[in-house]
Amino acid sequence: MFSLSGYSLSLKREDRIHEVVSGNKFRKLKYPLQDMMETGKEAILTFGGAYSNHIAAVAEAGRLLGIKTVGLIRGEELKAIIPSNPTLQFAAKCGMKLIFMSREDYRQKENYDILRRYVAKLSDYYIIPEGGTSELAVKGCEEILTSNDSQFDYVCVSVGTGGTLSGIVNSLRPHQTGIGFSALKGTFQKETITKYCDNTNFDITDAFCFGGYAKIDSELVRFINKFKSTTGVLLDPVYTGKMMFGILKLMEDGYFKKNSRILAIHTGGLQGIVGMNLQLKKKNLPQIEL
Repeated sequence: MFSLSGYSLSLKREDRIHEVVSGNKFRKLKYPLQDMMETGKEAILTFGGAYSNHIAAVAEAGRLLGIKTVGLIRGEELKAIIPSNPTLQFAAKCGMKLIFMSREDYRQKENYDILRRYVAKLSDYYIIPEGGTSELAVKGCEEILTSNDSQFDYVCVSVGTGGTLSGIVNSLRPHQTGIGFSALKGTFQKETITKYCDNTNFDITDAFCFGGYAKIDSELVRFINKFKSTTGVLLDPVYTGKMMFGILKLMEDGYFKKNSRILAIHTGGLQGIVGMNLQLKKKNLPQIEL
């Protein structure tokens, strides 16, 4: 199942940076947090869903740095289930103030008139977008690759909003190709990447999104469990699990040039597994083994 005949595959363990502020979340938050502390703003205001890695990471970073944080959460109905939602419960314990938006308003969260319904004085807040992607976030993600990684021919990473891949693309050497594995349907993230990057030596595929964001089935669960039992590495089901599934399938299909060296970036996100297992249990699907 994990035959690498004809290829060299390495995994860069960004998930080891921190238990919660891990992987690309650490990279994306590094410079915005520095900037926020220099502005004198009262608190960070950010956005996310029920099991958001970003919400958990911002909450924990705020706790560690003594910064107030506010999370605008998609779905008013979630307010009633905080005790049974591990991500929101964790964020609240970190001191994050949780404000629940209607799903209709959340779709228009970039509209300041909408935001003022939930937060009165926006000028007091340092706003970080959903997923964390910004110019400063891309700057942080440019630090994922080092000079030691120039040996690789392909650099692979899971893609959500596109910020992490943007930083990686900016750091690619001319002989390297970046491949983004979209966790969502579509490859619309290319627009974000062209906004932040001049390099064009990359591509994005949504062939391994398993139907869309946070969609998962028993095949992916079995793959994640098999990968852990074989390598000792735990993957998350929303991002890195789909990426590794895709990389190995592309190897099997002969997509990569023979004898090429492939680097996969483990972007963390493991905190969401507990919540995903709760959803899997409701659907009578197998659990991800922790």
